[in-house]
Amino acid sequence: MPGPGRPDALDHVVVVMFENRSFDNLLGCLHEPGEVAAFDGVRGKELSNPVPGWAEHGGGVVPYGVAQTMDTPNPDPGEEYQHVNTQLFGLIDPAGNRAALAEHMVAPYNAPEDGRAPTMDGFVADYISAFWAETGREPSYDEYAQIMTGYTPQQMPVVSALARGFATFDHWFAEVPTQTFANRSFMHAATSSGLVVNAPYANFPLHNAATTVFERLESAGLSWRVYVDPPSRIPFTGLIHAPRLRTRFASHFDTTDRFLEDAEEGRLPTYSFIEPNLWHGHNDMHPPISALVPGAAFDAPSSLLGGEALLAKIYNAVRTASSPDGSNCFNTLLMVTFDEHGGTYDHVPPPAATPPEPARPPGQLGFVFDRLGVRVSAIAISAWIPERTVVTDVHHHTSVIQTLRQRWNLGAPLTARDVTAPGLATVLSRDEPRAPEDWPNVLPRPVPEFRESLVPVGAPLSPLAKALFQGYLALTKQLGQALPDIPPDAELSGGQALDIVHETAGDLFPGLRMATSR
Repeated sequence: MPGPGRPDALDHVVVVMFENRSFDNLLGCLHEPGEVAAFDGVRGKELSNPVPGWAEHGGGVVPYGVAQTMDTPNPDPGEEYQHVNTQLFGLIDPAGNRAALAEHMVAPYNAPEDGRAPTMDGFVADYISAFWAETGREPSYDEYAQIMTGYTPQQMPVVSALARGFATFDHWFAEVPTQTFANRSFMHAATSSGLVVNAPYANFPLHNAATTVFERLESAGLSWRVYVDPPSRIPFTGLIHAPRLRTRFASHFDTTDRFLEDAEEGRLPTYSFIEPNLWHGHNDMHPPISALVPGAAFDAPSSLLGGEALLAKIYNAVRTASSPDGSNCFNTLLMVTFDEHGGTYDHVPPPAATPPEPARPPGQLGFVFDRLGVRVSAIAISAWIPERTVVTDVHHHTSVIQTLRQRWNLGAPLTARDVTAPGLATVLSRDEPRAPEDWPNVLPRPVPEFRESLVPVGAPLSPLAKALFQGYLALTKQLGQALPDIPPDAELSGGQALDIVHETAGDLFPGLRMATSR
């Protein structure tokens, strides 16, 4: 199939957003010094973090190293705003926040004084503190040293092949120095309505009423769809933007099986957003989130291996798309990124940011949204991108909104944040497209099969699953479904949550009703 002309290079945009990995954690080892013109990775640098004096055997430093397993760090680091402040600034203020769960920390929530620059030297201190709070004991050196590790290209062959084969951004930052919901909200609304952390879990499903880029696309007569990888039955995008999107749950949310079919048949929408499976057996690349439950199988198989396999399927679907009249490999941009760093180490200080709504009073936990989150991995894949491209300019999630607005004239910025976000069109810099046979081949490592039947039905929900489930409960109750009254702090088992979801989610998201693990 001949390639289209340059004006058609950006007819379709596909974004897949994984979970909770920093740039240094996944791509820091991508290039050797001097291999490309510019690359801000970890090789050739002496990077470390101090061990706090209050810790057992305190003093000294932990150097950056290579992860020894595909499920590192284990257990999951702290990712809430309170934890990220410690990671960036080395502060635990007041001292009573040490070894405390995020929900028990008090003002100023480890936040720095105005004007203080991030030092990126608190990752070890925060991991020790978070580990202690979760387990009731202080970790050993080998346990807390995990937070300073990352992966080599050999360990992550799909991500690394695509980053080398197309464009990687070495200054792409999360929008907010916090966890999942706020950053995913910024991805499509350029704001989180003043909300900073996932809890209380009903906040986003009931109160995040910010206009989304999905609605702008509709107003321009353009198509969009959210694809969710099975067996997940509850899309984060739907919950986070429920006040705006609930009337589209039946028409615009489907499975990744549908994505593979749409790509093959040349009928991809103008904008596609892909969510990995964020539920049991998750393939979202999130660090282990059930490690504190002995014997729990929520995280089997490795979410990194599973994420690589999912990414390979999505990439190959775009690469082999050959419709002469619809979407194909020559007119589709595939973006791969992560919602936030999830507590994993990175050495590049996040820059200041434009508050999305300057007139809004301080948001949850007193945050004014004036600084970006931690650097994450981002890769752009297109026939129009030269291999081994490294984009060194600062980008962030709202660069996708800016790209969509510029390409399709979608009107004024959603907020002041996407005004300042650079678009992505300039990355498509080739004069002629690369034929798909010249694109890199990718081969994911084997992924052990996950069977939901192996999940211990009595094991408690992980924190991320609890956030998702409680948000789902709040939304479904508001929509009139009869559901049990389960307090947010209830010790709910995975089996109980799965039963409720299986009984009700099909009515809310019928496109995911037949979702099965593949």
